Amino acid sequence: MTGDGRTATVYLKPGGLVIASKPTMVTTLLGSCVAVTLYCPRLRMGAICHAVLPACRRSPCLECQLEGSKYVLCAVRLMLRHLAERGVNRSEIQAKLFGGAEMFTCRGKNGSVGQQNAELALRLLQDEGIRLVSHDFGGERGRKLVFDTDSGEVYLKKLRKSEH
Repeated sequence: MTGDGRTATVYLKPGGLVIASKPTMVTTLLGSCVAVTLYCPRLRMGAICHAVLPACRRSPCLECQLEGSKYVLCAVRLMLRHLAERGVNRSEIQAKLFGGAEMFTCRGKNGSVGQQNAELALRLLQDEGIRLVSHDFGGERGRKLVFDTDSGEVYLKKLRKSEH
């Protein structure tokens, strides 16, 4: 909360991550990047990442480093670790996944970056036993999201191509 009782607002840049135990409205714009939101209804606590690429090339992954949140794999693991440290059980986490649009015409042998981001996020949430309650990914249009960390609600607007 801000000093005058209003909910805090944050703009989440690519490669960023927010974990909030106080009411916060987090806004971000997505193209091929993905946003994963994790929400604990019991504690009214939320986390969101704006991941740019599927995974880092380090082995093992050093998710604790500052740039870790720009990778889907590292960011989701980092959010899960922080939520666990605050007493959140994995069974109570509600996840939502957005983004992964086909923003560029070039595709590698493993698909577009957006497709790779979304597929890895889906697989990771499943492997970690996190329940996915909502998703909107793929397509050719970017998205504007507003995540309310107090309620877990995500407001979504699909952008026209000229708005990217």
